[in-house]
This record gives sequence, structure tokens and C-alpha cells, in this order.
Amino acid sequence: MFTGSTKLPPAKTPQPERLDEVYAALRRGLQSYLQVHQLELDTLGQQIRENKRNGRLVRGLKAVERFMRRLEFHLSKVEELYDAYCIQRRLRDGASKMVAAFNSATGSKEARESLSEASRGFRECTEHMCSLESELESHMGEFHVKMKGLAGFARLCAGDQYEVLMRYGRQRWRLRGRVEVSSKQMWDSEDYIFLPLVAELLSIKVTELKSLANHVVVGSVSCEMLDLFCPLPQTLAVDINDLGTVKLNLEVTWR
Repeated sequence: MFTGSTKLPPAKTPQPERLDEVYAALRRGLQSYLQVHQLELDTLGQQIRENKRNGRLVRGLKAVERFMRRLEFHLSKVEELYDAYCIQRRLRDGASKMVAAFNSATGSKEARESLSEASRGFRECTEHMCSLESELESHMGEFHVKMKGLAGFARLCAGDQYEVLMRYGRQRWRLRGRVEVSSKQMWDSEDYIFLPLVAELLSIKVTELKSLANHVVVGSVSCEMLDLFCPLPQTLAVDINDLGTVKLNLEVTWR
């Protein structure tokens, strides 16, 4: 949990406003994790006092303490990366203003040299910001997604077949399912792990497979992921069509 994950290639254009939002959500999520485990720690401590140092409880308490230290270190690393990003953003903004100023100056040799230097500084800051965004992504954990089925009231009938395609950046999860006579749904895939990204939304498309040559798109939506940085599993009911008559039910656990 919360270890470095495989990095996707860095973006070519930094997204500072978006990163501010992601950082705030990530930091809140980590702090919530710490609060949850602090409550667990307090409960174990109380139980130990009441049970005169039960060995099993002591081992559990030490395990929670170790995990909290890992969380605290992880949070400090995330804050360190964000601070470094803010420094590069200020330097890049300054370089951008210098480029604009030298572009409007007379075309002397000194002005051209200064413009070249300012442009180089702007590019370097841009590269550093993109690299830091990528590094932050590797500290954002994982979204473990479980398929809980489609809900459609009278919309779903026995024998209906559906395909669900989820795209998250370059990550894809495609699964197919069938509604049985008992109304139970059988899917060829039940879970998937998405690596959180700074600048992407989760895109979901549901298609009804009527025949080999006749597929009907039920709906397509894009979902924000920021609220999923939460210590407890969350059940989502995503409206797939405009009327909300078809919903996709998912369970998401952030680890």
C-alpha cells in the first residue's frame, strides 16, 4: 500500500491547477487514513489496559504503529514533492514573463541572448514540473475497482448482453456480461487496478450487444476520481444514460 508504482511516461505540458486539486485530495485522503488508524490505535490501547497486556493485542498495536509511521513518511514525501513543484512553477512563471519582455525588446545581440537564456530556463522548469507530476503519480497508491453489475430496473432483461469499457489515461478495462434468467449477472472480469493519474478522468462506455453486427451504445460518461482518495471502500452508482435509467455499480478501494 502506498508504495511506488510503475510510472507512466511524463506529460509534456504541466497541469499546475489540476495538480493543486489532486494534491489537496491526496493529502486529505492520507490524513483521513491516519485518523482512522489513530482511532484503531486508541481502541487497542484501551483494550490492552483492560486485559493486562494481552499478547495478541500488543502485536496488533505494534502493527498499527508501524503502518502509521509508513503513512506519515508517505505523507511527508508527498508534501515534499508538492513543495518542489511549487518552486518550479514560480521559476517557470518568472521565466515566462522574461521571455515576453525580451520578445518585445529591440533585437539587439544582448536581447537575443537574454531571450535564449530565458527560453531555456522556461523549458527546463517545464520539464522539471512534468517530471514531478509523474513522480507524484507514483505516490498516489492504487484504485482497486470491483464490478458490482448494471442496474436498470425494467431496462435489463434475461439474455441481454453488455460490454463495459473503462478508460483512464492509457489504462483500459474491458468486460462483458450477461443477464441470466434469475436476474443474476455474469461478467467475464470482476476486478481491476487503476493507477491514479493527475490529469485524467475515468471514461466509462456501456454498449448493449444485440448481435454480432448490431451493437447499441447505452451511454458514455466521464467520472472525477478525486473523491476516491478515501480510507474506506466506496460504492459508486454511476448514471450511464441521461435519464439515469441505467446505472453502473462499482466498489472502489484506495490502497
